[in-house]
Amino acid sequence: MTSIKPFQATDLFDLTPINLDPLTENFYLYFYHQYLFTWPTLSYKSINNYGEPTGYMLAKTEGTGKEWHAHISAVTVDPNFRRVGLGSYLCDQLKIISEPTRPINAWFIDLFVKCSNKTAITLYEKLGYSVFRRVIDYYGNNNNNNTISINKKKINDDVDAFDMRISLKRDVNNETVRKNGRKVYVLPEDVQF
Repeated sequence: MTSIKPFQATDLFDLTPINLDPLTENFYLYFYHQYLFTWPTLSYKSINNYGEPTGYMLAKTEGTGKEWHAHISAVTVDPNFRRVGLGSYLCDQLKIISEPTRPINAWFIDLFVKCSNKTAITLYEKLGYSVFRRVIDYYGNNNNNNTISINKKKINDDVDAFDMRISLKRDVNNETVRKNGRKVYVLPEDVQF
């Protein structure tokens, strides 16, 4: 059985088995602390019957107007607890928290996933997410270097990201998602909220 509990700063000491997994992105301590301080209700962990962490979610809110949304910055599951629906459970909890009946009242939830990560893309699609756009060189070395020009037409699944979204109840007309998002290419600097 799995329970959802608030993510606390001291949990970072217990997350080493999860964070050492090569599929888990690691961040500086400041990053975790910023999320725990600024968006405490959107940062939570799953624990097993013994109180041991089995996964976690770090999310935030951003944007204005119809771009007001929850953003998944990190969702990860301990390798020993994968393939049992825990990743889906963590994502579903964020959807519940972000719906209009809650204080967040977001229009949609989005996330960025490497285009080569077929397993994660399949998971998100099963949850109802769709590709909104492809961000060229999102994970590459050029995204912070203004002196190098990035070609919008040169795609590379290992450094490009899909911006995936799921619209929430507030978006009655599905204005925040689009069909054929895999054919829409943007540069990292075009992604602003």
